[in-house]
Amino acid sequence: MSSDQSAWNCPFCEPREDRIFLRDEQVLGLWDAYPVSPGHALIVPRRHVPTWFESTAAEQVALVGAINDAKAIIERTHRPDGYNIGINCGAAAGQTVFHLHIHLIPRFQGDVGDPRGGVRHVIAGKANYLRGTDPKHDNRER
Repeated sequence: MSSDQSAWNCPFCEPREDRIFLRDEQVLGLWDAYPVSPGHALIVPRRHVPTWFESTAAEQVALVGAINDAKAIIERTHRPDGYNIGINCGAAAGQTVFHLHIHLIPRFQGDVGDPRGGVRHVIAGKANYLRGTDPKHDNRER
């Protein structure tokens, strides 16, 4: 999808009812249609706005506040060991739906071999900044 995606074809402006798990005046909580893990949630402003940087201060406060609400709802049915929280802003950052959304991704012990680096994995080879400092994780030739 292009960055000029409008509210007319936006999946977050009129989501299916079965995806909505949280509603307030400014924010919706949606179950991700393509979840990375069980309980993967999206927190979106009701107003169609492309990225965090075009949202208002009030929308930003509401979005951040909804993270804890979404976490509590996720934990009614899942028992994650951790979370990744992320926002993709713009096509170069991987955004494919140009309606601001925060990913709240539950993480579970053992879901990947080495979770260190977390969101740093968005750029391959840059995640493990500890590589080279810890002999058991140093992949350089000796």
